[in-house]
Amino acid sequence: MNRRHGLYWLVAALAAALVAGSVAGEVVRRRSAAAFAASVAADARLRQALLDSEIARFRLLPQALADDRDVIAAARAQPGAVKRLNAKFETFANRIGASAIYLIGPDGFSVAASNWNRRESFSGRDYRFRRYYRDAMRSGGGAQFALGTVSHHPGLYLARKVAGSSVLVIKLDFDRIEAQWRTAGGETFVTNADGVILVTSRDAWRFAMTAPIGTAAQQAVAADIGAPGLKPTPYTIDREGLVRMGERAGALQLASSPPSRDGWRVNLALPIRVAVTTPMRSAQIMAALLALLAVGAVWWLAQRNRRRRERTALLEAAVTERTAELRREMEERAALEHRAALLREELRLANRLATLGQVTASVAHETAQPVTAIRNYAASAGHLLDQGASDEVRENLSAIDRLAERIGVITAQLRGFARKGIAGEGSGAGGGAGSVLLADGLDGARLLLKERLAAVRYETPDIPPGLVVRGDKVRIEQILVNLLQNATEALAGHPDPRIRITLALEENEDGKAQALRLVIADNGPGIAPEIAARLFTPFATSRAEGLGLGLGLVIAQDIAQEFGGSLRLLPDEAVRNAIPGAMPDTMPGIGGATFELRLRLA
Repeated sequence: MNRRHGLYWLVAALAAALVAGSVAGEVVRRRSAAAFAASVAADARLRQALLDSEIARFRLLPQALADDRDVIAAARAQPGAVKRLNAKFETFANRIGASAIYLIGPDGFSVAASNWNRRESFSGRDYRFRRYYRDAMRSGGGAQFALGTVSHHPGLYLARKVAGSSVLVIKLDFDRIEAQWRTAGGETFVTNADGVILVTSRDAWRFAMTAPIGTAAQQAVAADIGAPGLKPTPYTIDREGLVRMGERAGALQLASSPPSRDGWRVNLALPIRVAVTTPMRSAQIMAALLALLAVGAVWWLAQRNRRRRERTALLEAAVTERTAELRREMEERAALEHRAALLREELRLANRLATLGQVTASVAHETAQPVTAIRNYAASAGHLLDQGASDEVRENLSAIDRLAERIGVITAQLRGFARKGIAGEGSGAGGGAGSVLLADGLDGARLLLKERLAAVRYETPDIPPGLVVRGDKVRIEQILVNLLQNATEALAGHPDPRIRITLALEENEDGKAQALRLVIADNGPGIAPEIAARLFTPFATSRAEGLGLGLGLVIAQDIAQEFGGSLRLLPDEAVRNAIPGAMPDTMPGIGGATFELRLRLA
């Protein structure tokens, strides 16, 4: 009888554990799967943004090199120009990490190339068959992802038509990005508008289809890429939408980013075992243990002390095991959060570099005049030294020193703006522990955008010399450069472009200043309501296609909030209340965009 009674208790305990484990496991699986899918999608969008910023940086290079005097000279077949251009292309390609840079003449044959001294040099080769060359000759620019006919290495070719009906081409490969993706784990691959894999962390997947394509379309896509043919889909998707690969155990969560302007998508597939399966198994174990504990507690009341000690020991072992698992999960989650923070910082740096590319022309203009003057003073000093006019030589040297100091200020400002934020610069959590003079931040932004601001009527308030705000100089400059650059671009073509900055201090109940409001207004066309509603969300932009990623204002707002401040677009009815003393009669109905930057005083 006792044996049968014990068997009933055992069956009841197992049934309760099975039911509880199944219910708890399913609930945890669904929640973990949803959270993991959202995390993979966000990671895919971040990788898409970084990939787009990398390509956008290289898109500016053909335009920047189009006016180079050696490029123009080589296009016009001037003696010695090709030799100089080969050396310049080689140096420039090594410096920026481009796979190749070359110039195609009007006849379709390469004139100069960065790999001119290698056996696989592009010099003298016919590129009339390339689509990017035909597009550049027809519309001024072209882009094509294809296998190299010489190197047999895939890459993105960016072409631009330059002087003399020549075409300047830069080849960008993705070896470094693919290596980073492989190190990060999972499977990352980029598909074009046809669903063909171009860039991938797994080389065997390159030029494989991710969706069915007709035979004729396959041949056309393969011919455009330069591949012998397209490969079948390297994975399968099950009923739950998870990726399965024959040679790899376990399922992967797949997420795709929105398409870029070229139709490229970043696809990320990560194993669900750690994020979904492990929590589900843990929940099943915990629920089963709790069910067993409940049944065992009733049974334990009728048992001897020996059975009680054994059950207690079993429970303690289970708790210890679960505690170790939770600790491991917490460490993994902390590592993921640290990596996300690093990606956000890289995105901020990418925004600064993209902005830096647009203001480089202004800095080059500012340094060209002092350099020319230094050469003239140096030449004059040589003649005066021969004549023994030491006083005049000393004056020339003093002038050269002042001009060199001016160039140093400009280049130091540019270098400081481009660098990454480092510890100790007030970029810590909680708004940052650093401080910066507001006048220094405004002067730095004005120096970087000096040539652009010279074309507008630029009004600034008198800044008190001791006005210090929380933050660091580089990030405060990044906010101001984004706002002022957007204003100058909005005023392009305006007959009477104007930008006005006004300042007001906020006081607490004791009458002590605790924050300031900086209002930046222009008399441009303003911001359309449909853009204003999502202005501070990623990838929202009113610029022409290809001129912006829509990340500048998002990053600027994030920096302001990190330092305890805010950034917002003021609606029309709030403009007069936000600007102290209202707008003067000289600027009635300003009608453009008005932004308010609020910063805490240090």
